Amino acid sequence: MLEIINLSIKNNDRYLIKDLSLTIHKGDKLAIIGEEGNGKTSLLRAIMREKNHNVVEGTINDKGNKIGYLEQSLSGKNRDKSVFDFLFQDMDDYYEKTKDLYMHMEELCINEKTLEQKMSELSGGEKVKIGILKILLDRSEIILLDEPTNDLDLDTLVWLERFINDTKSPIIFVSHDEKLLSSTANMILHIEQIEDKTSCRHTISRTDYQSYKNNRAESLTKQAQIAHSERREYKKKEEKLKRVMQKVEYRQDTISRQDPFGARILKKKMHTLKAQEKKLENKKLTDIPDVEESINLFFEDVSIPKSKVIATIDIPELKIKGRILARNIKFDVLGNTHLCITGQNGVGKTTLLKEIEKSLKHRRDIKVGYMSQNYDDILKNHEYVLEYISHDQSKEKITEARTRLSSLNFTKEETTGKIKNLSNGSKAKLILAKLVIDKNDVLILDEPTRNLSPLSAPVIRRALKDFKG
Repeated sequence: MLEIINLSIKNNDRYLIKDLSLTIHKGDKLAIIGEEGNGKTSLLRAIMREKNHNVVEGTINDKGNKIGYLEQSLSGKNRDKSVFDFLFQDMDDYYEKTKDLYMHMEELCINEKTLEQKMSELSGGEKVKIGILKILLDRSEIILLDEPTNDLDLDTLVWLERFINDTKSPIIFVSHDEKLLSSTANMILHIEQIEDKTSCRHTISRTDYQSYKNNRAESLTKQAQIAHSERREYKKKEEKLKRVMQKVEYRQDTISRQDPFGARILKKKMHTLKAQEKKLENKKLTDIPDVEESINLFFEDVSIPKSKVIATIDIPELKIKGRILARNIKFDVLGNTHLCITGQNGVGKTTLLKEIEKSLKHRRDIKVGYMSQNYDDILKNHEYVLEYISHDQSKEKITEARTRLSSLNFTKEETTGKIKNLSNGSKAKLILAKLVIDKNDVLILDEPTRNLSPLSAPVIRRALKDFKG
């Protein structure tokens, strides 16, 4: 139903994907996996034929099928629309859509009043649900989902898993949620950047995620064992050959001129040894596996006294646009407490975090770092990566910033480039790096791992667990 032939995607001078060919059939559930900034979203946008700064070459044939696309984040043109207008942009099929509207709203636990709200007023999880609702109403024949689990509550995650498994239409999705991957994918496309991000590689496997993961780990381990064994054997032969050659050279240097026959024998022997040396040098060894390294992030020089009052929260009514979300929220935060806020989509978690941030940001006795769910809230006033991460443009601070970004697997081009060219996962890592460099002792984080890969997310979770603020 969807055919991709020799597709290449280039960002500046770096290939994200090169010579990708695959065919997606009915019932296929293709999971695209890979680290932040490797081109997963770029591939989905290429399939949708969206224009951006990437150079796309090759053939994409959707064979006339209608494609539904859940974007990773809401595009600007849709932010000010009401939910109703977003869902019914094509009024030609209004009556056809309304037949299914309330059935799907009930499945997704979407309140009828939500239709009157603006898209920009919705929580992250609500936006995802409305995006999925639109795909269902449009009766899309091929479905693309970019990070569909971001911000979803548990009930909707269960529904999404069932939806992907039960839908007959082919689904191509990007996800870092290993449970969703293990439960739904029957085909894997793994996109990698190797050789210090100077080259790209992709692997296509018609298998489930857990089998792919196990087979890959087993294959890499076996390849590494063979590669190291060959190198040990190579070193032994090389050292033995060198010893023999040194002995022959010594005898050549010391042999008497009155023994031309012996000199000829030694010369012939050295000729044979040189041939063996060349043969050894030309021996092709198994490559040591080249895989992407995990990131490195840690907070330093941060500590808070256990008895220090960080926040005293007393909110009679938590509201957004006049709508009351909760009443009588009261709690205190002392010392280095790690407080987690949970709840279903739309109940006010993000709104509450914003209220807490607003009440603390002017305090002089603590340094507060805030990570918004919408990265552009924080990054919108900055154009370049280095300019955002270090206001102090001294050589010392720029070096520190470069070191931090390098440990988060940023390329040189990303480090010196524009923020708008980064993937959402790379933007998340950039904001986290800034929180570290600024030495904040109070962190307010809204879904900090939502766009991070299975390789990066555990590192961030561990850093936050160890955080002394």
